[in-house]
Amino acid sequence: MKGDSDEALMLSYAKGNAKSFEALYGRYRQPLFGYFLRHVSDEATANDLYQGCWEKVIAARGRYRRRSPFRAWLFRIAHNHLVDHYRRGRDASPLPPELADPDADNPGEEIDNQVRRTRFLAALATLPEEQRDALLLRLEGDLGLDQIAAVTGVGAETAKSRLRYATKKLKEVLGV
Repeated sequence: MKGDSDEALMLSYAKGNAKSFEALYGRYRQPLFGYFLRHVSDEATANDLYQGCWEKVIAARGRYRRRSPFRAWLFRIAHNHLVDHYRRGRDASPLPPELADPDADNPGEEIDNQVRRTRFLAALATLPEEQRDALLLRLEGDLGLDQIAAVTGVGAETAKSRLRYATKKLKEVLGV
């Protein structure tokens, strides 16, 4: 299953193969959870959103078609789930620095990495929601312009502009 495409795995899962679902779940654990974690204020909320997204995938498995890449389909579900979360009026404050996950062996390097992460997350929080979402779909979801446009329901030029403005603003805020 490691060599199977995401689309083939999803079609296999739609036919009842639970192992295919497990493979997809494993492949998208990090990028999908990261997408939610960068949008909400705490790890517990991100986990709830993450699990809710997979529940929606499970519910929609019979409607999946190979028309678009699985990654784009999954992040479209994630995006819509996040929009629903915001509409319910839940907190959307930036991620607190203490949730950063240092993984360096060198303590000095670990502190530097944590400071960079904290600065990046603070800068990310200054972006308008549309720009932040487009940027996170690119960084966390590894989606291209056309896929970001499809996920967010805008034209490719709008998606491109949002990414450009987000990048420009981040560079300004971070002094890069």
